[in-house]
Amino acid sequence: MKEAFLERRDASKAGLPLRTRKLDQAAHAAWLYYIAGNTQEEIAAKLNLSRQAAQRLVALAVSEKLIKFRLDYPLRECIALAESLRDKFELSLCEVVPSDAGSGDTLNGLGVCAANYLETYLVAKTPTILAFSTGRTLRSMVEQIPSMQQPQHKIVSIVGNMSHYGRAGRYEVVMHLSDRIGSQAYPVPTPVVATSIEERELLQTQRSFITVKTLAEQAKATFVGISPIDWNAPLHQDGFINDDEVTQLMELGAVGEIAGWAYDRQGVLIQCVTNSRVAGVPLEQPAQRLIIGVAGGVKKVESILAALRGKLITGLITDEVVAQAILENI
Repeated sequence: MKEAFLERRDASKAGLPLRTRKLDQAAHAAWLYYIAGNTQEEIAAKLNLSRQAAQRLVALAVSEKLIKFRLDYPLRECIALAESLRDKFELSLCEVVPSDAGSGDTLNGLGVCAANYLETYLVAKTPTILAFSTGRTLRSMVEQIPSMQQPQHKIVSIVGNMSHYGRAGRYEVVMHLSDRIGSQAYPVPTPVVATSIEERELLQTQRSFITVKTLAEQAKATFVGISPIDWNAPLHQDGFINDDEVTQLMELGAVGEIAGWAYDRQGVLIQCVTNSRVAGVPLEQPAQRLIIGVAGGVKKVESILAALRGKLITGLITDEVVAQAILENI
């Protein structure tokens, strides 16, 4: 059971003692109950727990004196921001991690938070399909996952991991994760962006691609990175698109990309030469499945907001600065 797993979780990998992690959950449950007015059934659904586990968390918050006339806990602002984003964009889940006022780098915090969600799927005995894009933040998430043997799961990519001339990306996720957990791996056997529409069509008729696409469409959850479209953004820096292509995308109003698919400020996928050649699994718009965007940093505010507006994602794990900026700009 999920709540039993959470009791056993080794929180040392996150740099936090188990008791602190438990108090984090108790604080979240208490905020939902006392401030947002959720029932215990609603809290259980939002935190992916049983009703009994949710009840115990609320009781823990009371016994630890986290509850007075206000929630006396450092994460209360993050919890409030997450709930506001969840309600505004009708998200299936939303988590906001604290921002480091000194460095502004929340990569590790995002990775730890996303890993907590991912691990609840990975420890399950029931065979599960999970899908992923690539990127630095998702690699940080995978680094937080402990080694285990779960050969029943299928780990599937939704995007290629090489340029059209064979250069591999630096932040591949699927093979790395499958090595850590001993699962089956299904990478997309194509470049991120093909050299032509004809090449993309040919690649996507191959049996291997059709198999991966079918699995991705059945995934219980899909974790994706979100990146801006600008000079030296990941899609450009890693050689998946060239100088002329990134310039064209910016001229067409592209502000972000997910798995190679570029979109504008309203989150609408752009009709352009690169999108017509993306050789990965197509994005749904609006997304009909659990698509969790994992991204943070002030440079990504516009691209994350656009993805939310366009309903390209149905879940979000981000940081405090991004959450505040999004809520101030809607």
